[in-house]
Amino acid sequence: MLAVSGVLISAVPSAALAHPHGWIDLSVEVMTDADGNATALHQTWRMDPFYSLVVLEELSQGEEANLDEGLDHLAHEIRDNLAAQHYFTEVRLNGERQALGEVTNYTALARNGRLHFMFRLPLAKPQPLKESELTYQVFDPTYYLEVVHEAEDNTVLDEALTLRGEYDCTLNVEPADPDPELIMRATMLDKDEQGEPGLGRHFAETGVVACR
Repeated sequence: MLAVSGVLISAVPSAALAHPHGWIDLSVEVMTDADGNATALHQTWRMDPFYSLVVLEELSQGEEANLDEGLDHLAHEIRDNLAAQHYFTEVRLNGERQALGEVTNYTALARNGRLHFMFRLPLAKPQPLKESELTYQVFDPTYYLEVVHEAEDNTVLDEALTLRGEYDCTLNVEPADPDPELIMRATMLDKDEQGEPGLGRHFAETGVVACR
């Protein structure tokens, strides 16, 4: 697993930097409107256990510590930091990259000892799903952070990718297939180093919503 991204690090206490590796378990719900257009990706990021432990412990420290207020502040900072990186998300419709809107609906929660960051990422314009293929990737460009869909025994869970609404669509999460040379370069990165911009794309899973 790879280290927590600097984009997220700037929003959390400095003690979290002590751990050199981190990852996110991802689930995505593709949201639609009444006309069958895709409107947004509702994402849930479940942070790795160590990262979650450190952050939640620090947010709970102090005589007047308020965990809920701390989580609200943390969510705001994470949202602001990710905005400059397009929320680590690329969306395409029939191969054409789609513009994204601004995230205004977001929250951070603590569940079963894990930190969850949940947000609704709108498309700039609703896009028709009928006879179309919508794909997305969620990744840290420098691969300082690993993002993988929720899975059990190396099998992606059905709830890792869902579609809101009744449509004739097939949902699938395609695994990454990086070149062996890229894998070697990534494994040789020191715990304090980032990969070159764009490296993370090669390790990103691809969510696919193919509709008739």
